[in-house]
Amino acid sequence: MTLVLPGHDRHADRILDVVRNGLTDPGNDLVTRSWARCLNEYQLHPEHPREPAIISQAALQSRFERQADVIECARYEMTTLYQQLGDADSAVVLTDTDGAIVHMVSSPEFAAEAAPLGLRVGAVWSEREAGTNGMGTCLASGSPVSIRREDHFFSQFTSLTCSAVPVFDPSGDIAAVLDVTSRSSLMQQHLLVLLGMTARMIENRLIDRRFSNAHPLHFHSRPEFVYTLHEGKLAVDGDGRILAANRSALFQLGLQSVDEVRSRRIEDLFQTSLEDMLQRSSSSSFHPVVTYRANAALRFFAVARQPASEAAPAPARGARSLAGPVQAATAQITGPASAGLGPLPARAAPRPGKPATPGITFKDQRLATQLQTARRVIARQTPILLRGETGAGKEVFAKAVHEGSPHAHGNFVAVNCASLPETLIESELFGYRAGAFTGAQRTGRRGKILQADGGTLFLDEIADMPLELQARLLRVLDERQVTPLGTEETHPVDFQLISASHGHLPDLVREGRFREDLYYRLAGIELTLPPLRERSDKRELIHNLLATESGGDGVLSPEAERLLLEHAWPGNIRQLRHVLRSAAALADGKPIGREHLPSLFADGAPSASHKPAVIAPPMPAAHAASAISFSGLGADPGAEAPAEAAPEPALPKLNPIQANERQVLLQMLEQHRWNVSNVAKALDVSRNTLYRKLHKLHIEISHPER
Repeated sequence: MTLVLPGHDRHADRILDVVRNGLTDPGNDLVTRSWARCLNEYQLHPEHPREPAIISQAALQSRFERQADVIECARYEMTTLYQQLGDADSAVVLTDTDGAIVHMVSSPEFAAEAAPLGLRVGAVWSEREAGTNGMGTCLASGSPVSIRREDHFFSQFTSLTCSAVPVFDPSGDIAAVLDVTSRSSLMQQHLLVLLGMTARMIENRLIDRRFSNAHPLHFHSRPEFVYTLHEGKLAVDGDGRILAANRSALFQLGLQSVDEVRSRRIEDLFQTSLEDMLQRSSSSSFHPVVTYRANAALRFFAVARQPASEAAPAPARGARSLAGPVQAATAQITGPASAGLGPLPARAAPRPGKPATPGITFKDQRLATQLQTARRVIARQTPILLRGETGAGKEVFAKAVHEGSPHAHGNFVAVNCASLPETLIESELFGYRAGAFTGAQRTGRRGKILQADGGTLFLDEIADMPLELQARLLRVLDERQVTPLGTEETHPVDFQLISASHGHLPDLVREGRFREDLYYRLAGIELTLPPLRERSDKRELIHNLLATESGGDGVLSPEAERLLLEHAWPGNIRQLRHVLRSAAALADGKPIGREHLPSLFADGAPSASHKPAVIAPPMPAAHAASAISFSGLGADPGAEAPAEAAPEPALPKLNPIQANERQVLLQMLEQHRWNVSNVAKALDVSRNTLYRKLHKLHIEISHPER
């Protein structure tokens, strides 16, 4: 069937004029060469457009079988990429080396609209069949390409923009093409970056799949990049001979092709042997160890492991096999994924029930993007490190990541390393057997790590973990085994790891207060959560939390809403929740006004639109300690912090000394961003002693919501 569209004559004349007159555009040379191939080699003509050829079901089934491992390795990555793009008018497409579409992820609506153009499974998009286009031109050039609307050879495709990259197999040959086709008129270079990253993930999966009997060797010139997308990866047989390498490995070793490395021994590339690398990796709990390039002074950090086929298989968690029939080849996702809370990967089973925290929204674009990123990386067992101000919602964010992860059916176990006495952290994390120490429960206790088996372990305020426990935690993270106190029995564990800190861990590493190797193990990816004052969804968040705290009866007056939106919120979401809870109680069913928000004006509380007034310079810790009396409060390090008190509409009368102490403590809390642990250290008292003092002076501190 021949398609003739309005304006096709002008489009055809432009192509013929450029090719026949030898005109070239330096920025569009790749397209010009493709047009020339279409005219001269394939004998196509832009005035006679045609639909891409559709292969038969039997032939398509045969292609599925030949490309089974490539499709299986690409399936999940394509779904994740589609969710990350968040564009309902787009499709993520995989073709074989002939340009035939073998897998596609898109919304049902876009798939239905694009099908008449031939954008569907079984259609052949090689240049010979479809002219200049993303998939076909990528195959012809062997390089990433972006084909924007009028760059297409045939005019019926000028409503589409295509970006495509090649996917290489472990031999260095093109195995497939990964493409994103959309209605966008923009040349979106970021798409090529995302496609390139996704292609590398697929290539690494292919190496693991095709060489499951080989030893994987991971390396990079920087230790923090080992076990990440940027690492070099080799597959090595039992004799130390290299069978395969990814593109990052070739780049770091200064090689051009897999042929240059295949069948060479490890000793030819590094100043070590396979046996030595395996032994050193095991001794370091598979933390990267130093090695050097053979005949050079280039330093690398590397880890070698036993073949995957020799490791105990992990329990299946809802994994699905490759779809065989043609009807199952197209994975369609209903609705756009731009909100960051969209459809989950096929292997992820969301936990039924209520959302992570009532009233919390993730409509802020920065936060939604970070949530998408976190869900994507944790699905590949990459640990996440969250950084944000106290009360910014780190634990709420971690719960949302858990709820959208492959381990959503398991427990979400949170441990606040700052609120546990140092003497109890070890038993809380690792558990203990009956009678392991004085005061132990008769039946023993399962630790938090074992409770998180099959789910997610969230370590909040990880910076406050004692150094001696950091070493043991590192070993558990590497070996995925835990040994409770008082026993020599080890228990295998499988959990996702999310850590959080309000401080900057690299600074603590430089000061010697946090282990560098543990930091690299925790920070597979580091995300910084925006404080409440910077969030674009503040208005919706305020109304959602008010509905939760008031039982749905709370109503804000225009003035109250303005005051809440303009406030600086140094205590972030935790402070907002308590202010709304108190306001709802004071209003008692009436509209909330200025008079129901006394805490916003107490002690000169700052607003977002004005710089906070400086009443006095920050008081040095030594002076502050001398200004506050802790006598008579006790200092039992094992005592529990006081329970959260209900907000009171009026502050009880304090004597002048107590009022001065209260002012000093409020100033120090602001100075340390309301982190009680840091204030206690500055005053050289225990946290629980400080908690009791705060309670006595009617300073409300709740346990962090993270």
